[in-house]
Amino acid sequence: MNWKQSTASIITCVVLAASTFGQTLANPFFAMDTGTRDVTHKTPEEQVAMVKEIGFAGVGPICHGTNDLQQWFAALDKVGLKMFALYVPLKLDAVEASITSLKEVVAALHGRDTMLWLYVMDKGHKPSATDDDDAAVKALRDIAGMAREAGLRVAMYPHTGLYVARVEDAARLAGMAGYKNLGVTFNLCHWLKVDGKDLDATLKAAQPFLFCVTINGADADGKDWKALIQPLDQGTYDVSLLLRRLAKMGYTGPIGLQHYGIKGDAHDNLKHSMDGWKKLSAAATKE
Repeated sequence: MNWKQSTASIITCVVLAASTFGQTLANPFFAMDTGTRDVTHKTPEEQVAMVKEIGFAGVGPICHGTNDLQQWFAALDKVGLKMFALYVPLKLDAVEASITSLKEVVAALHGRDTMLWLYVMDKGHKPSATDDDDAAVKALRDIAGMAREAGLRVAMYPHTGLYVARVEDAARLAGMAGYKNLGVTFNLCHWLKVDGKDLDATLKAAQPFLFCVTINGADADGKDWKALIQPLDQGTYDVSLLLRRLAKMGYTGPIGLQHYGIKGDAHDNLKHSMDGWKKLSAAATKE
């Protein structure tokens, strides 16, 4: 075989490889700490090193105080990764205490380009209620104002069973509050749990305010978290359908991986999901 034939063979192989694996989405893909902790990955440094090795762009942890945050920052800065979101509460039945706590968090996040992932709860009110919206909007404006001064965004995190349980709840409150740095998150597992019927309608409601998305493998007819939260290479629900919709609507923001409740080795689980992300992401770019 001469050099021309050899070169042609190499080009053919590259083209075939590209057509097989496809181009992946450009959205930053990060790991929530619901899937990064296990008996051998306890500290932020251990978790971040693993996330880096597997190929994630960063993390999205729950907030356990500013001391814990400093450990995350040190670990992330060491390897050049990012904290995309920080999971924090807004308790409408204890607003003043919530905002006081958030002031310290906002100060610690200043200049970090990390979203406040705000789950909104209210004891005594049913999920997706509207009767405490005035208090919710006032608190959200206060938090969004604090965050704006620190150069941060706030993304409400719809969560099954809470006051803001549906994406539409978050979109309603974001629209009422009227702050450009206040938006919503689309969480696949929670959407499947509380709704799961009309994806296009939900994404249309979220689109003007959509700051973040979380995904995972799931069974289309799943009822409990074991069925609704799986590694991305498992489950019967076609996650590429969601990714195609997001690409079509021009969503370029971060996408987080939810692994809450998945048993076993964190590294192995995350590797499975990264393999799933590459395949699903490639499939989503074909449309």
